[in-house]
Amino acid sequence: MSNYMNGEIPLNFKKNPYERTEWYDDVTDPVTGEVIEDGTLFMSEFANNFEWGIFNAYRFMIEMYRQLERMRIQMELDGRVPGNSGTFADTLDGSMNKIKLDAAKTDIIEAVIIGTTTLKVASVDGFTPFTQVTIFDDVASEDVVITAIGQGTITVSALTNAYKKGAKVARSNVQIDMVNAEMGVGDWQTFNVELVEVV
Repeated sequence: MSNYMNGEIPLNFKKNPYERTEWYDDVTDPVTGEVIEDGTLFMSEFANNFEWGIFNAYRFMIEMYRQLERMRIQMELDGRVPGNSGTFADTLDGSMNKIKLDAAKTDIIEAVIIGTTTLKVASVDGFTPFTQVTIFDDVASEDVVITAIGQGTITVSALTNAYKKGAKVARSNVQIDMVNAEMGVGDWQTFNVELVEVV
């Protein structure tokens, strides 16, 4: 049996990785209609080879498009500001870039009211004083400045909104979708907890 595709393949291939199948019709007697010689049998291996071949071809085209888009942006930036090296360009394709999104994020573990300045949080990792953060839940959102970091607490300028337990504190509430190469707003989530009594 030939080496048919049965999954994703590396995109750095040197020769065409798709192996064609030669198809033949049945040979029949023109008078009686009797099959003299069987043609190519259709099997799942052939169908899967079609499907994975098409899928991998599109993967390759998408990757080529991303590379072309990165080069286009680089050329555009060099044309406008020579020597800038695309510092402010990011095609959101997962490739390394000089700009790095600060993804520090944590949860508020106790609800807070308007005017609160001390937030009890699940973690303070990645947060530093005198930087701006976004606080948001499913109702409100605002940007505040961190004034101090404590043991499990973040001190900020007075809040203008109240926030629920589980609200997010984030250096950036952006979520990057590498598949569609776009930015979206981060989700605020709630969780249901079921208590089961063991007798």
